[in-house]
Amino acid sequence: MRVEGLRRDFVQPADFIDRLGRRLRGLGEPPPVQAVAGVDLDIVHGEVLAVVGESGCGKTTLGRMLTGIIPPTAGRVLYRGRDVAQMRGAERRAYELGVQMIFQDPFSSLNPRMRVRDIIGEAPVVHGLVSRAQCDDYVCGLLRKVGLDPDYRERYPHQFSGGQRQRIGVARALALRPDIIVCDEAVAALDVSIQAQVLNLFMDLRNDFDLTYVFISHNLGVVSHISDRVAIMYLGRIVELAATEDVFTAATHPYTQALLKELPVLSAAKRQFDPISGELPSPADPPAGCAFHPRCPHAMPRCRSERPVLQEVAPGHWSACHLNEVAGVGGPGTKVAAFSATPDPAGTITEAS
Repeated sequence: MRVEGLRRDFVQPADFIDRLGRRLRGLGEPPPVQAVAGVDLDIVHGEVLAVVGESGCGKTTLGRMLTGIIPPTAGRVLYRGRDVAQMRGAERRAYELGVQMIFQDPFSSLNPRMRVRDIIGEAPVVHGLVSRAQCDDYVCGLLRKVGLDPDYRERYPHQFSGGQRQRIGVARALALRPDIIVCDEAVAALDVSIQAQVLNLFMDLRNDFDLTYVFISHNLGVVSHISDRVAIMYLGRIVELAATEDVFTAATHPYTQALLKELPVLSAAKRQFDPISGELPSPADPPAGCAFHPRCPHAMPRCRSERPVLQEVAPGHWSACHLNEVAGVGGPGTKVAAFSATPDPAGTITEAS
């Protein structure tokens, strides 16, 4: 899959009083909210691509556009080289079945009035992947694959725990035999011990079904464990994209460096907590130039007026920062500890140097 110049704007709803007030003040229509502001990305067969960023940066909106749940305002989504917007008939159906999504909240993503056998088996029957006579055996096989007892298929969602519900969501996505699964914070609502089980399940299923994952998360510890490449998003744009090991050991963008600096580590040495200054700007009124410059400790006058483009700073390593041009990778005076890309048994990232 490939996305080119993908953008999604949301128009803020305004009632009669809001419109009247804006008219009396001489204001026009409210500006659109740029949830995704121009993303170019390739998704390679068989890989796990992680999309990481703060809440509100556009990760979920990007994932929903990849699956066709919401259409882009501009740009293109290409599936197997074909523009999704131009697909019709059997070709469109193959795309819709081939790209599935696992949602963040396991408590609201399942229909509470349907039994598990129908939640998982309805779509395969409707789309002709299995016959109605084969459906029960098909559902039982999927439940075994995700580590659930097939006898549970007669139960309703409220009779399961959060981890079990998420496994049902995984089985529902697998039921349509997809090529790509978009996991939107798929383990964020689960306990740490259950997170590990679900992550291991994802990796086993990747090998069994030859799956490609787009793993949306804000947890860098989880990302380091499961991903092959990492895309860092900030205010609707990708600011750094590289192999997982390169992101954790040789990050070049100040935002990525700031995220890595505050990862918890197993060390007796004292560390000073120095959070990123300021708050995420409003996507309805993004700052001029580089969107990160109001919070960046290395901001230059150029950053306030010119938006940096995503460019290759090393083979396979892309970064959008003017510092890469000024004084090489990392910029002047930039120093950040290197972190290993493998979490320790406790699930945290260990400091390498």
